[in-house]
Amino acid sequence: MADIKNQTFKSAEALASDIGSKLERLRLSRNITQTDLAINAGISERTLRRLESGDGATLDSLLRVLLALKIAQNLDLLVPDPRVRPIERVRTGGTERQRSRSAKSDQTPKQWQWGSPE
Repeated sequence: MADIKNQTFKSAEALASDIGSKLERLRLSRNITQTDLAINAGISERTLRRLESGDGATLDSLLRVLLALKIAQNLDLLVPDPRVRPIERVRTGGTERQRSRSAKSDQTPKQWQWGSPE
């Protein structure tokens, strides 16, 4: 549980490095060589090495490796389901949001002065 809290403060580079090392450990635990995984994923060995070291791999490469390792179903955990929860549906009258709205401005209302129309 402590890992989840600490990840909110990590940089993108640190997260990429963590993901890469986890992929490397998973590959090694399954006794798969970098060459075999790269071939199965349809990427070069150099790209796989960069992904495992957290050194600037693309999202496409990551997805290919996850598919080759047969763990792509775990991507659902990466981005939460955007559907409205039941309590929110009640609050919105049974409809889902179709648009977003910018934040309200922090302008304070103008003070009333003598001679103003309101």
